[in-house]
Amino acid sequence: MASRRFSEQALSDWMKGVGPDSEIVISSRVRIARNLRHFPFPMLATNQQSLEVMNQLTAIGQAGKLDPIGRFDTIILSELSELERRVLVEKHLISPNLANESRGGAIILSENESVSIMINEEDHLRIQCLYPGFQVKEAWTLANQIDDIFEEEANYAFDERRGYLTTCPTNVGTGIRASVMMHLPALVLTQQINRILSAVTQVGLAVRGMYGEGSEALGNLFQISNQITLGQTESEIIDNLHGVARQIIEHEKAARQRLMSESRLRIEDRVRRSYGILSYAAVMDSKESAQRLSDVRLGVDLGLLDHVTSQSLNELLVMTQPGFLQQTFNEKMSADQRDYRRAELIRNQLRGQTEHGGA
Repeated sequence: MASRRFSEQALSDWMKGVGPDSEIVISSRVRIARNLRHFPFPMLATNQQSLEVMNQLTAIGQAGKLDPIGRFDTIILSELSELERRVLVEKHLISPNLANESRGGAIILSENESVSIMINEEDHLRIQCLYPGFQVKEAWTLANQIDDIFEEEANYAFDERRGYLTTCPTNVGTGIRASVMMHLPALVLTQQINRILSAVTQVGLAVRGMYGEGSEALGNLFQISNQITLGQTESEIIDNLHGVARQIIEHEKAARQRLMSESRLRIEDRVRRSYGILSYAAVMDSKESAQRLSDVRLGVDLGLLDHVTSQSLNELLVMTQPGFLQQTFNEKMSADQRDYRRAELIRNQLRGQTEHGGA
């Protein structure tokens, strides 16, 4: 039986590191979609075919082919509870689509959880690599290395003219999706965000919320990713995202400087009000907690609060999600109960920070 470490701690080990520009870029991700040539795509596969795909791909990891990269565990999703699958989604280790699919679903997960190889999601194989901060090029290098290992052992569905074949036509070609998760509160507060994001979409990039397509940008967190996978090389896709993200980082830094020079008292008041509400509230829904945590994080990054760490705020962002809350308190909860427990958890975490760091 594989380790259940993923459900025991909110932060994956890779999230505890500090990457470049981590005050703005929370994480960088690269995901590669691949399918096996002689099997129907997952949505058309029979249960038996899905199991054959799972066995073939998990065997590659279990044969030690991934050993040069690190230690990996194979996790069969049918062996997990619904709550455990939800925790994997909240930690961005699997997609909601895979969490709801039990036919031959599995993941090959690295020990530090920076690599999650999803099997029988929308495609037979999805290789995901996550790095802290602004390290999208590093994430691509690792994902490409893992892809090479699987390609040596598996016969990919590939067309000379179209490239790698995928279930969704928008992934055909390179099959690569690269993204950066950015915290952009100053651009929101200075009302520049719509103009910036409109410009981003005009250069072939997509803007989504924390949990990808269809999710809301709670807590001023925006996921910027490539839309085009066909007609560009992998390097061109990565370079385009890297260049645009670098410009957004500079715009956010300039907006923060403007806030501090023109509205320091108002920003400090906003930060401290949110910190006070988080420290004493009896009930807190997920939307308000995300916004208040965003305010406090901005305060930490601007040096307005010195007894709270960015790592603890990252942890709270995950721990206050519905699945992790229920996992933490070991009880099934209604929405009202989750709001009560969420507030309790935040109060206790912030109190611990104050006790260790001093007010």
